[in-house]
Amino acid sequence: MRIITGEAKGRRLVAPDTPETRPATDRVREAVFSMVGSAVADASVLDLYAGSGSYGLEALSRGAASVTFVENGHRALAALRENIAAVGLGGTVVTSKVRDFLARSGTRFDVVFVDPPWAMPSAELADDLVALDPLLGSHAEVILSRRHKDPVPVSPETWRVATDRRYGDTRIVRYEKEAGVT
Repeated sequence: MRIITGEAKGRRLVAPDTPETRPATDRVREAVFSMVGSAVADASVLDLYAGSGSYGLEALSRGAASVTFVENGHRALAALRENIAAVGLGGTVVTSKVRDFLARSGTRFDVVFVDPPWAMPSAELADDLVALDPLLGSHAEVILSRRHKDPVPVSPETWRVATDRRYGDTRIVRYEKEAGVT
């Protein structure tokens, strides 16, 4: 696993050795960033269920203004911190359960990566998406990674599915928040 392009292109990332963490492959991340395009440049990015931090670190390499990584697994946090140090582009690590972070954060985000454990029930994930909605700026994008056979969770009414694609056993859903709705 490595940074695909940008300022930190080619830097290797370590993956946490846990059954719950399944780092996004280079192929999947490349496809995701092709979808997101220039939206990540100068953006405030949130990486939920960050794991190794591969999405957020790729965003920093591609010019994101800031990235907040939210993770609560001890081994995942160790790998995340090691990767942030190796890449050298910064980022803020928040040690927290995602729902707790969403309930207390007042920051607005432009791009959000949501890569929960695949065993997470869709209803629980839908609750996270509802809790995330007030933190999104106008025109925000949310990229969700799921197991390909899992249903797309119900999302807030102000979101629309812009992309829904399968890459091997991974399903990527890209949502866009309607303009002017904050």
